[in-house]
Amino acid sequence: MSPKNASITIPRWIQLVGLPLLAIFVWKLATTVSHAVFVFVVAALVALLLNPMVRALGRIKIPRGIAVAIVYLSFAATMGLGLAALATVGVDRSRTLAERVNNYFTEQNKQKLTPAEHDVNRLQAWLDTHHLERVKIRKQGLELVRDVNAKKLTSRALGWIENAALSLAEILFSIVLIVVISIYMLLDMGRLGRALDSRFPPNRGSPPLLTQVELSLASYVKGQALLSLIIGTSAGVGLWLLGTFGIFSGMKYAVFFGFWVAFTELIPYLGPWLGAIPPTAYALVSHPVEAVWVALLFLVIHQIEGHIVVPKVMGSALRLHPLLIIFGILAAVEIYGLLGVFVVLPLLATLRAIWGYFSDRVTFEPWSELEAVPIDPALEARLPATVDHSEEIGETAPDVQPTEESSAPAAEE
Repeated sequence: MSPKNASITIPRWIQLVGLPLLAIFVWKLATTVSHAVFVFVVAALVALLLNPMVRALGRIKIPRGIAVAIVYLSFAATMGLGLAALATVGVDRSRTLAERVNNYFTEQNKQKLTPAEHDVNRLQAWLDTHHLERVKIRKQGLELVRDVNAKKLTSRALGWIENAALSLAEILFSIVLIVVISIYMLLDMGRLGRALDSRFPPNRGSPPLLTQVELSLASYVKGQALLSLIIGTSAGVGLWLLGTFGIFSGMKYAVFFGFWVAFTELIPYLGPWLGAIPPTAYALVSHPVEAVWVALLFLVIHQIEGHIVVPKVMGSALRLHPLLIIFGILAAVEIYGLLGVFVVLPLLATLRAIWGYFSDRVTFEPWSELEAVPIDPALEARLPATVDHSEEIGETAPDVQPTEESSAPAAEE
């Protein structure tokens, strides 16, 4: 069926009044009941992501209800094991790292110097032996490291990490709601697809609306997962190689840092920089020269990511203008906080697929000049005739010729 049979024309009055009111209503709804909107949006994305698996099980004669249960149990088990392993390893490694930072600023050697003070003296000695003796940093450096309350800072960091781990239990109710709502959506997804296809049938040779949305969402998820895997593995292997060559003392934390970098890659634009902070800070505490090598490693990784990996992997997955992505991220942070950052890109990918499906079916009534209204002939006959003065514009007045009466007296005189 051609798109003309299922086209929608938006009248001018709806363009002028209805669409702005609809945008204001959507924004007000998103800000007023943000938690409910967030739960339903996440549930819809999860349902669209899992629906192809349910449909695949249905092709082998498995009832839809049983297929939904199988897919969800497998998905929940995988996500639960992954989060539990990541939380356990992350808290343990973070505690060990915090103790190392604390010892760096507080543990004294036989000369009554902490490792931080020893590094300051060693840096000053290096400057003196390389003709930079005019640069005096020993006094300011020692005052700085002695003023650092490492125990307080590390206790705060550990408290934040433990609270973040405990917050997973606090949002359990929201997770249960998302699961229940997405299950209902999955059970009715076939009925919804048939209703959409009957009202807005797909063009000849193109898949239905729900299939296109699922393909777009799955393409984004696959691209993002591949991107996180490539960048996280590159960071972990690079840090391990630096440790093998003896220029990074945190080689045993390379796997943990790699997981952290892979996780932060889910945050667009800011993720690569956030992923580089922990390993760079660890290297800076260990030795300033190590921090330089780690910074150079992440600089190379980011250059490869921006010029090779992202265009190849995510170029065809999202296909959205960067300004639209940045606006979506800022709006999601304003409404939903940090969790909105992880949802906004798959949501934009879904909305883009929906718009691509309806873009050739929705037409806007043009804002051309209105046609002249015909006038009743009887009324037109009563109207005074109009005089065209266009010919008088720019013309000069004709010369006045004297009449016979005016010239007669002159002749008699």
